[in-house]
Amino acid sequence: MSYVEDPGPGRGAVPPRAAFTSDAPSLPLNGTWRFRLSPSLAAAPPDVADPEFDDAAWDELPVPSLWQLHGHGEPAYTNVHYPFPVDPPHVPSDNPTGDHRLRFDLPHAWPAGPALLRFDGIDSCGRIWLNGTELGVTKGSRLPSEFEVGPLLRPSGNVLVVRVHQWSAGSYLEDQDMWWLSGIFRAVTLLSRPPGGIGDFWVRADYDHTTGLGTVRVETGADVVLDIPALGVAGHPAAEPLELPVEPWSAESPRLYAGTLSTVAERVPVRIGFRTVSVENGQLKVNGRRLLLRGVNRHEHDPRTGRVVSPETALADVLLMKRHNVNAVRTSHYPPDPAFLELCDEYGLWVIDECDLETHGFGPLGWDRNPGSEPMWADACLDRMRRTVERDKNRPSVILWSLGNESHTGDNLARMAEWVRHRDPTRPVHYEGDHECSYVDVHSRMYATPGEVDRIGRREDDNERRRDLPFLLCEYAHAMGNGPGGLLEYRELFEKYPNCQGGFVWEWIDHGIAVPGHFAYGGDFGELIHDGNFVIDGLLFPDRTPSPGLTEFAKVIEPVRISADPAGIRVANHYDFASTGHLDFTWLLEEEGTAVAQGVLAVPTVLSGQTTSVPLPSLPATSGESWLTVSATLASATAWAPAGHVVGWGQLPVSAAPARPAPPVRGPVFRTAGQLLLGAGEFDAVTGVLTALGGHSLHGPRLDVWRATTDNDRGSAPGPSEASQWLEAGLHRMQHRVIEVDADGDELVVRTRVAPPAQAFGLFADYTWTAFDGGLRLRVDVTPDGPVPATLPRLGLAMALPGTFGSAEWFGGGPGEAYPDSCQAVRIGRFSSSVDGLQTPYVFPQENGNRTAVRWAGFTAPDGTGLRVDGEREFGFTARRWTAAALEAARHTDELVSGSLVHLTLDVAQHGLGTAACGPGVLPRYRLEPRKTSFALTLRPVAGGVAN
Repeated sequence: MSYVEDPGPGRGAVPPRAAFTSDAPSLPLNGTWRFRLSPSLAAAPPDVADPEFDDAAWDELPVPSLWQLHGHGEPAYTNVHYPFPVDPPHVPSDNPTGDHRLRFDLPHAWPAGPALLRFDGIDSCGRIWLNGTELGVTKGSRLPSEFEVGPLLRPSGNVLVVRVHQWSAGSYLEDQDMWWLSGIFRAVTLLSRPPGGIGDFWVRADYDHTTGLGTVRVETGADVVLDIPALGVAGHPAAEPLELPVEPWSAESPRLYAGTLSTVAERVPVRIGFRTVSVENGQLKVNGRRLLLRGVNRHEHDPRTGRVVSPETALADVLLMKRHNVNAVRTSHYPPDPAFLELCDEYGLWVIDECDLETHGFGPLGWDRNPGSEPMWADACLDRMRRTVERDKNRPSVILWSLGNESHTGDNLARMAEWVRHRDPTRPVHYEGDHECSYVDVHSRMYATPGEVDRIGRREDDNERRRDLPFLLCEYAHAMGNGPGGLLEYRELFEKYPNCQGGFVWEWIDHGIAVPGHFAYGGDFGELIHDGNFVIDGLLFPDRTPSPGLTEFAKVIEPVRISADPAGIRVANHYDFASTGHLDFTWLLEEEGTAVAQGVLAVPTVLSGQTTSVPLPSLPATSGESWLTVSATLASATAWAPAGHVVGWGQLPVSAAPARPAPPVRGPVFRTAGQLLLGAGEFDAVTGVLTALGGHSLHGPRLDVWRATTDNDRGSAPGPSEASQWLEAGLHRMQHRVIEVDADGDELVVRTRVAPPAQAFGLFADYTWTAFDGGLRLRVDVTPDGPVPATLPRLGLAMALPGTFGSAEWFGGGPGEAYPDSCQAVRIGRFSSSVDGLQTPYVFPQENGNRTAVRWAGFTAPDGTGLRVDGEREFGFTARRWTAAALEAARHTDELVSGSLVHLTLDVAQHGLGTAACGPGVLPRYRLEPRKTSFALTLRPVAGGVAN
């Protein structure tokens, strides 16, 4: 059998060991290599390993890289299905094969003796030669392989050759939800290994929370000594346990002690974090405290380099996580570059470290011949787990080992768990696919509904083993497109039930690939089998700009919660360990969005899990609607954010808006040729539609129930999607029939029926217009007629404004977009934006940009002229330079072309977002169900920035 199709774990590598650096010489081999892509192994040059082989005509390719992103072949995306016939362990004969060659010299002072050649990642299978001698074969793309090369090295003229195959037997174990990309995508390093050096080590650093003592001992070779200067430890025999008072490590206070392990031949820097992980009484604990994991699933992705992620990008991820209150990461679905875990140690993030294993494509085939239960895959599965654990065993941030993802179950997975438990009894084992929890230590689910989580929290489970374990949502709140909705309900359950210990949002970043004009997703590269934009499902846009979903998540999971209290202001500390001693509290009083007063709020230090109440500060009197915003901010700079960074905030109503008397009605309605005139308004005499106000050309408003569908609207959990039901009902093509235009007296009354073609149902919409000095008042009465759909996308009015009205200002919820089940992150204030700035550039265009709880909104031209809308009750609005139909039709952001109008919607309500793209739909309380509705607005022309 060809090595490519061998289901085993590869050959030739030395046993796995921890990732670390030392003072021994090393030589990075990253850089420009020679490269040739052949369509198959058979077509690849047979003598490529010969040091004298002439590669002068080959292309150049950077290493690390993925060759499809450098013009060699095309990326391909699937979520579940294998893009080749499922005939394990065989792969297609047409198997793109990339030959990489590098010539290098050793540094002048390179020592003779043992040396290792380390590859941190090759996708999917690599065969390696040095100076004409074969070293071996790598399998396990996201795992390191090291080869002994000392006797083969020359002072100069070394020739390293790596033949990489796009497909191998290992591809059956690597069906993760991501792009199929190939190459040497992580670092290549030559490491001198001095005789008498430190080949491997495992720092065991436990913490006893009852005594405050830490115990450290190191599993390593003989004659290794440990130094920890900050603890006064010098020359201590590393293998001998040492007990001493320490500060523990946690994600909130990531205390690391710098130290060294040394022999006469080598010194290894170590950073030691003391902590103990346990499962007690059905709870996951660290250092004796229950954890609440506010986590994300993180794939490694860069929009230009794919899974080649620079240290700077990895740091950017960690800083963004910390600044958005994320405290945990699941390394979906493979071990990340080891540098990322070092950052988690340093900055403080809990980590589920997941093995490079997923066989999801066997699911649609009934799991027939699934590697998780087939003996021929046993060695490969265990090898991947072993390499994961050995590489990352020294990372205090890693608190759970995960066997992999979506690989069903079977004896091979059970053996992996058994091996882990024997090798490292200090960390529990995670794997969602063990539904019976027969070989794992935590109960894990994906996309459980809030109702299911509630039942799990109440321990209503017939499976006794599962019932008594901590519960995690390893994936939830699928962040595809506009969403996720419903985060608040999950948080409430995590805080209600001690055994429900949080979860990991799917996922951290959209996997868009940068192409001219937009970000590409599945199908954009001509793939015959693909899963479209399902790879665009992150809290970050591909360029790492936070989406509204991340802003919402940060607010929902904020560790300090501020709210109104009968005694004044309630401050609740939801940290797992930290007090509020590192925070300052400030207040800001605003009247109708304008700052009136501000100050410092005296809040006593609140311990974790505790609350306190403090009186309101002395506030000046206000006459308009006023709100008090209290913020908890960092008192001093940390490694991850500057002083003043907002950790949590709350808003309290101080005074309501005063009642405004109804303005006197100014009539009557005048008729002219083809027009009706009422106050400052001009109307079409036949349709009763407003055509101008104060000399500004307008069209509408008219009843509208449609929104461009979101990814979650198009989701299918459970049954037919909301979008398919709306489209089948024809809500996207409603027609307006004028029943009557009554222009007698002081009111203009327009009675209509709004209904789709081919359907018997509709909505009666009556518009009652009256005039007052400076504007118009509109009351709309909506009455469903016939068998209307169960839900509507939105209910409100649509109108068109001049394209010059490109600036928006409003008093209400902001500054960002919000929807009924995703509105925790907005506050009441006065905000402004360009119309263009109101848009959220979802990679796959869809409904976006809704502002909620609006009291009034104005839209103006550069000269200050425009339109102001006031609601008699709160309303929502969107404003954009294209229609909802154009937004629905677009598949990429650069397909949206600005027109000559601003299209404005004024909504009574919108349907929620939910997470039905992969998970629960909109919860009942957020569903927009048709019912009789009345609402009223006033419209005023604006001159010079002031409403008439």
